[in-house]
Amino acid sequence: MNNTANPDADGAAPVHETEVLIAGGGPCGLMLAIELGRRGVRCLLVEPRAGTAFNPQANATQARTMEHFRRLGFADEVRALGMPPDHPTDIAYFTRYGRHELARIRLPTAAQAAAQVRGLSGSWSAAELPHRVSQKFVEAVLHRHAAACASVELRHGWKLTGFDEVAAGPSGPHVLATLEPAAGGAPQRVRAQWLVGADGARSAVRQRLGIEWDGVTGIQRQFMGGRMFALYLRAPQFLARLPHARAWMYVAVNAQRRAFMAAVDGVAEFAFHAALQPGEDADAWTEQDARRVFAEAFGAEVPIEILSMGTWLAGHALVAREFGRGRVLLAGDAAHLFTPTGGLGYNTAVEDAVNLGWKLAAVVRGTAPPALMASYEAERRPLAERNTAYARRFADSIGLFEATPALDDDTPGGEAERARATEYLNAHARLEFNIPGVTFGGRYDGSPIVVADGTAPPPDEPGRYVLSACPGGRPPHAWLEDGRSLYDLFHAEWTLLALGDDAPDTRRFEDAARLLGADLRVVRLRQPALRTLYEAPLVLIRPDQIVAWRGTQTDGADRVLRQVLARGEADA
Repeated sequence: MNNTANPDADGAAPVHETEVLIAGGGPCGLMLAIELGRRGVRCLLVEPRAGTAFNPQANATQARTMEHFRRLGFADEVRALGMPPDHPTDIAYFTRYGRHELARIRLPTAAQAAAQVRGLSGSWSAAELPHRVSQKFVEAVLHRHAAACASVELRHGWKLTGFDEVAAGPSGPHVLATLEPAAGGAPQRVRAQWLVGADGARSAVRQRLGIEWDGVTGIQRQFMGGRMFALYLRAPQFLARLPHARAWMYVAVNAQRRAFMAAVDGVAEFAFHAALQPGEDADAWTEQDARRVFAEAFGAEVPIEILSMGTWLAGHALVAREFGRGRVLLAGDAAHLFTPTGGLGYNTAVEDAVNLGWKLAAVVRGTAPPALMASYEAERRPLAERNTAYARRFADSIGLFEATPALDDDTPGGEAERARATEYLNAHARLEFNIPGVTFGGRYDGSPIVVADGTAPPPDEPGRYVLSACPGGRPPHAWLEDGRSLYDLFHAEWTLLALGDDAPDTRRFEDAARLLGADLRVVRLRQPALRTLYEAPLVLIRPDQIVAWRGTQTDGADRVLRQVLARGEADA
């Protein structure tokens, strides 16, 4: 065990001591545990489930998330999971899976993505491309890497049942929490410097804080709005019975049963989701009903083995009004709730953890004051509002498309309806699934810890990303002459890029970082193309690989580092 237990001041039962308590063991909580554990921060993660996810849940890891997995050293491990490396990752639309194909967007296989990424430029200039892999596989990888951190304790089968923030006392400001075994048993008290609620859409942490949602919910659409029926199934005959090319995502568009289905293993396992018609009560459905609904989407009876079934509600675009109070913070689905078009919920949650991890570590280690934590909400809440709005736009695009009964007809009228659908759905597929602007274009403009340089950021467009080193965004990516990604040269903490033959002397930054206790590494690169790409000889990259500052002179190094660490002038 990596944490300690001490008697409380009142002589009561021992209190478990840790630095950060994480409630929730999904991708957000596990990613945060890794970010903290790699930095030596003691943290305890509690999760009521007995282990990682059984159901597939989220099915798409965006390229920016894969770049973070690369930063942490396990992108290749994730890319090897899920479907076979030569399995298509197309998104295909049909009237029914066994009948007419309407539209398709072709995307590279896992093997092609690894080979092609080095030759891409413009909007898709990246260290990694997206990967279509179910969350159940990703969670297992994250769990393994979190468990490997000496300062991390993962406690499955435990839940957070209460907490109070203590403003002062012998232990200083802290959170005193109560944990209980999910199956019942004696509770335990935990004292932590910080508590992070990554405990999902029904977050007990958010509810105890009394933080309400902003945004909209209950949006009704013909598809992706209202109750949805979920099946995790095995269909060994599906691919043999499919009269079309394989895909990763199969979308059924007809008046009887709208549905989508993602391949899980590329062989026989699928995650199937169907919209309910008015008056249907899927909570009461039997396995016979499930087989009937699947047959409606396929257009014929296909044998299936049901691994799990349930319902969920589409039509959310919600963001918490606050991302925490005091020493209690919210992340992931506890802070924002999506309809899962574009795959943005899980990927936004991972970036919450990335943003939060280095900041909590800096505060716990004394490199930065607690004031740094105000930048978490300042940066991530606008991003959540942006991303939920994009997801809602994508859901409207597919969900408000009217699927008429004529789509199924083998008549001239049916052909005309299918031609209309094909034109619309091909455009929709590009809107929802070719989104480098959404993936890479998130920015922290206006953040108190980003040093603006007066330049205008590029436009925010879903299908187009403009490489820009304007402070507050993702650093422009480049492949170096020796075949390495520029990102592979970035330090785990702070990086100062010194670009070009005539880059200024960096000793002022190095000296200021040393005095402030910041872990800074200078990376010198002479290639003129990089200097042109970044439009400055000096660029400061944050631990979460965001441009914090760029410039031509070093005489303000101390001021820059103080701002990005929220140190201000008081402790100068």
